[in-house]
Amino acid sequence: MLSQLSPAIRQYLVVTGNYWAFTLTDGALRMLVVLHFHSLGYSPLEIALLFLFYEIFGVITNLVGGWLGAHLGLNRTMHIGLLLQVVALSMLLVPAVWLTVPWVMAAQALSGIAKDLNKMSAKSSIKLLVPGDAEGTLYKWVAILTGSKNALKGAGFFLGGALLMWLGFSGAVAAMAVALTLVWLLSLKLLKQDLGRAKNKPKFRDIFSKSRAINILSAARMFLFGARDVWFVVALPVFLSQTLGWNHSQTGGFLALWIIGYGMVQALAPRITRVSGRVPDGRAATGWAALLALLPGLIALALMAGAASSTVLVTGLLLFGAVFAINSSLHSYLIVSYAGHDGVSLDVGFYYMANAMGRLAGTLLSGWVFQLAGMGSAGLQACLWISTVMLVLTVLISLGLPRLRDAAAGAAG
Repeated sequence: MLSQLSPAIRQYLVVTGNYWAFTLTDGALRMLVVLHFHSLGYSPLEIALLFLFYEIFGVITNLVGGWLGAHLGLNRTMHIGLLLQVVALSMLLVPAVWLTVPWVMAAQALSGIAKDLNKMSAKSSIKLLVPGDAEGTLYKWVAILTGSKNALKGAGFFLGGALLMWLGFSGAVAAMAVALTLVWLLSLKLLKQDLGRAKNKPKFRDIFSKSRAINILSAARMFLFGARDVWFVVALPVFLSQTLGWNHSQTGGFLALWIIGYGMVQALAPRITRVSGRVPDGRAATGWAALLALLPGLIALALMAGAASSTVLVTGLLLFGAVFAINSSLHSYLIVSYAGHDGVSLDVGFYYMANAMGRLAGTLLSGWVFQLAGMGSAGLQACLWISTVMLVLTVLISLGLPRLRDAAAGAAG
């Protein structure tokens, strides 16, 4: 049956399969590390530090990875990412006494490099597999890849917990390392060898985008993801656990289901955002960001008014997640649309570098502001107001994105 499909579709399926397999192990590994080291008595701050290099190296990898993809080809950067994840998993198979904070941070750093090489390669590949005049198809394929990735990341949280219970920490890590090695070997055989290699080899200074549209979109993306993570990463889970009294299974399960639902909405975004059959442009990105900017402030106001915290947060999170998913899917489509065809990974890598910077800033602010404001409801409200400010900045920046009629000129500039 696969032989009857077009070469582009077959390559898309290989790329998507790689991305799915990697995402499952990435989500499962995060949950494994959190649960296992919590059971060993690590404090929340120590556990958070385990992921610090994961985020920092995401910034570096996206900036440099695009240049590597243009030189080596996206098939090679994707395969390097898969292999590095196997190495990162293998580093956690050492005896328990070796699993110190610096060692696990180093493993997470490798995992962060692997994740962003894989993501940059997958997103860039789609640009090369879709005809240049098929913007609707491009949007649909990007949305499916992005949405399925986040749904599988949520499923990975469940997988990590289940594997930890069934096989123990070392058994779970070993099983994932073996499975990902098999995916890597299969991909080496199936993925096109010259995918994404630039005809004109870019210089290293070309890692910084010269496109006004991409620079504006990257800045908007940075504040968009900072606005999510400033309350979602640390403040929200701690609030659910300590203030509302949710146990770890309830907190982890709810957040995993939230991510799965978020991914499903991302995949459906083309059906929601297309007006009169036209693909969305910068105007659509601005409008959806403006709608999202209302939600954190409304949640904070409801908490300040004394409404039931659990009801406010569950309802608010569902609304925020749905609107944020559409924003994220729109951005993911626009960056692939704006990117140049030759050396596409340079533009996509620069954009996801901004994404990683937003996540890093949001993560650090989430812990610092929540603690500084006194933990509890006051701390969460402070994080929500900062999220609102970041989203207002996202809206203001997005006003500079090209509209449909001048999108091509903006992308070229």
